[in-house]
Amino acid sequence: MVRGLAPGGRAARWCTCRGAAVAVCLGNLVAALLVARALYSPGPFASTPKRGEVKYSKDQVRWMEESIRIRREAEPVELIEAVNKLRKVFAREAKRRKELPLELKQRVSYEILQRLRDLGEDRNTTEQREAIESWRVEKLKYIRSSSAQNISNLDLSIEESRMLKRALEFNWRMLLEDIGLWIPPYVYHIEHDEKPENEPEEEEIIPGPPLPPECNAELHTDYGGAAVRWGLTHHKESAADCCQACIDQAKRAKAGALKCNIWVYCPSEYGCYSPDKYEHKHQECWLKQADHPKLNFKDRYSESYRDSHPTAPVVVPWMSGVISA
Repeated sequence: MVRGLAPGGRAARWCTCRGAAVAVCLGNLVAALLVARALYSPGPFASTPKRGEVKYSKDQVRWMEESIRIRREAEPVELIEAVNKLRKVFAREAKRRKELPLELKQRVSYEILQRLRDLGEDRNTTEQREAIESWRVEKLKYIRSSSAQNISNLDLSIEESRMLKRALEFNWRMLLEDIGLWIPPYVYHIEHDEKPENEPEEEEIIPGPPLPPECNAELHTDYGGAAVRWGLTHHKESAADCCQACIDQAKRAKAGALKCNIWVYCPSEYGCYSPDKYEHKHQECWLKQADHPKLNFKDRYSESYRDSHPTAPVVVPWMSGVISA
């Protein structure tokens, strides 16, 4: 009887093991479902901060936003804009410094040193300064007169002559610094007039056709007035064309509209300086109107003006005229 019951006992034990395995699997499945619910469902488990995270209250968030707003309002916007403008100015000056080739700078240095040697070693500093400034004036006069003769008697190429003329007129101080010669700033504002009395002034050449008498052209002059036509978008091939544009506008102007009686032209191929924020380019032609025309600048910018406007050149680059009635 005992042997007959053995198979049934083994079956009972097998059923018990299978049930235990099923129970373990079901437990694992339930645990997995609970973990998935905690991770992906927007239940109470989702709002629990993870390890390393910081939970802020609504008041704390509001305070942080207010702090960010105050910091942005306190930013020195005007100072940042001024710094950006200075960077642009320095970039332009650096570009101008690189414009003059090294060979030409060496040539200028040699000629200036030769002038100082000819002056003698027993000369004082003032006489040396005057000798250097005299060399600059003579060189500019030589370049201008030679350009009128197609540079036939000047031992410089057209491009070298153009660059040297610009350096002597507008970047003289920087040129001296580049060749290693330092002179106090006031030297550049000394007027040298050693011509005999009654000797006529050297006539500066104006590119383009001759200007009619009614244009009353004035070199190195900038007249003020209400803008009839902005020169930023109004360019003319020559000063004569600019003057004619002013005359034509006055003839065509409708009743009650401004009629041009002042023209201002930029003859320099390097552009013309102005204290505003715009970059004024070659051949700009400004048409203006003023019942009583007044000068903005004439001949040279004053020393006090250049002290407050470091980028201003020595000579006023514009040319202007008040149309005769």
